[in-house]
Amino acid sequence: MGVYMKKFFLLALLLPMVAVADDSPKDNKFNLNVRRIGLDWTKTTVDNAEQYQDSSIAALKATNQENINGVFDVALEYGFERFKWDNSVFMEYGKQTLKPYNEEKTVDESADKILVSSDLAYACWDFDSFKLGPIMRAQYETEFAGDPRTKVIRPNAGFSLFDHDIIKSLYVVGVYEYDFTYDNDKVNKSAVEAGWRVEYQIRDGVNFTSDGYYRKYLSYSRESLDNYTYDFSAVARLDTNIWGDLTMGPYIKYRRAHSKIMPDYGANTSIGVSFSYIHNFDLMYKSKESAE
Repeated sequence: MGVYMKKFFLLALLLPMVAVADDSPKDNKFNLNVRRIGLDWTKTTVDNAEQYQDSSIAALKATNQENINGVFDVALEYGFERFKWDNSVFMEYGKQTLKPYNEEKTVDESADKILVSSDLAYACWDFDSFKLGPIMRAQYETEFAGDPRTKVIRPNAGFSLFDHDIIKSLYVVGVYEYDFTYDNDKVNKSAVEAGWRVEYQIRDGVNFTSDGYYRKYLSYSRESLDNYTYDFSAVARLDTNIWGDLTMGPYIKYRRAHSKIMPDYGANTSIGVSFSYIHNFDLMYKSKESAE
């Protein structure tokens, strides 16, 4: 890690000690936030494709395909005084089935990710509608069945805007990555990352959510296929309550990255329908006196 990255991490750690904002305690909170447990589904059906292989209309000669992804996104959120400590687990796994008109059906993975994260933020400045201050995060990313199976440890630190009614998180951090996906090719990396998480209620029972990040890599300890110049990921979803905490709505996902040793970038775009269970459980014990 370079000298500037070390200074950036140190500044983020020391800032709470020199903050001059009012440090009066706020109400504590302890929540189990089921951000989403659900399924994403897309399906394309093409009839009589064999008769239209020379057609100028691409939709008539496309391939029959079906894509199903399962998503588990849950966070244990603890707020005390000016601190916010979130421990989350994100898991996603998907299969894609392709059936060309004149070939055998094939099945491959369309998504495979496990991300365990622990985030600690401190509100140096506590405004009426949001909080602002340093954040420290430790992440471990892997896969269910990748070949090779991703294995990355990713500590980072920086600054974050959080606890806004709409902007749940908006951050800029310095990142250190230890990538040991390949046993004989371990790589240390440094990067700068910006990311967001947004939740907006359009009207009662209809909510828009979006999250993502942009990670710009700065240095690598050695050359590798998985050394990227940048990595960008974004998800947007419109959830409509259909019964209780069950929702349905359209979604779009976009992932783009560029390997240092490849001439062009790689990208993946998915559009479909999402079925989800979403609920925020309040786990904070409240006495009868405080409730009154």
